[in-house]
Amino acid sequence: MASQDRIKDNTSQDYSTLEVARRLGMAVRSIQLMVDRGELTAWKTPGGHRRIDRASVEAWLERRSSSNTVPLDEGSPASPKTRGTNAKGRQSLLLIEDSVHFQKLVGLLIEQQFPELELHIASDGIVGLAMFGQLQPDILIVDILLPGIDGPTLITSLRSQPQFARSQLIVLTSLDEAQRAPYAFALGGVPVVHKPRLVMDLPPLLQAMAGKKPEQS
Repeated sequence: MASQDRIKDNTSQDYSTLEVARRLGMAVRSIQLMVDRGELTAWKTPGGHRRIDRASVEAWLERRSSSNTVPLDEGSPASPKTRGTNAKGRQSLLLIEDSVHFQKLVGLLIEQQFPELELHIASDGIVGLAMFGQLQPDILIVDILLPGIDGPTLITSLRSQPQFARSQLIVLTSLDEAQRAPYAFALGGVPVVHKPRLVMDLPPLLQAMAGKKPEQS
């Protein structure tokens, strides 16, 4: 999609790309892609500097806050300074998955077998990036096919970030082994859970990552 940049004179009420990236907890490149997709409105100063319309940023934040991408528990997300085991002695897990069915399935599994994990859910990749920046979760589960962002690109981008070094990644997908072949560049060394086997294959991975034997149901 063509860039949504336009020419405008007044710069006082709008943001730079870096300011938006900091506010949304994303990389500058992610903000640029959002502009290209038309999710944010941008324009250029006479000097060629990109500015992002304040109203479009506020509208995006409002859409995010009204979505179902809030934590399942009642606690607020941990800040980057308090990541890992929180005051309740629970590690954080972020699930980026657009299927409500699999959101509920993972949520039920966590509730029954891993109550020490604090589960947070994002329904699309863009929101997932923002939540990852805020939470810096101990464990990240990502569907490779996501609306709004290319899943393999998301995974590759996250793995390249220094703060990702302390997170453990699991890829969740409906694609079988042959169908996953084009995404091999993003999946090297990453455990992959095939959705039809989620109930069987996810608990042992979480057990290893969380350092706990899952409870018997």
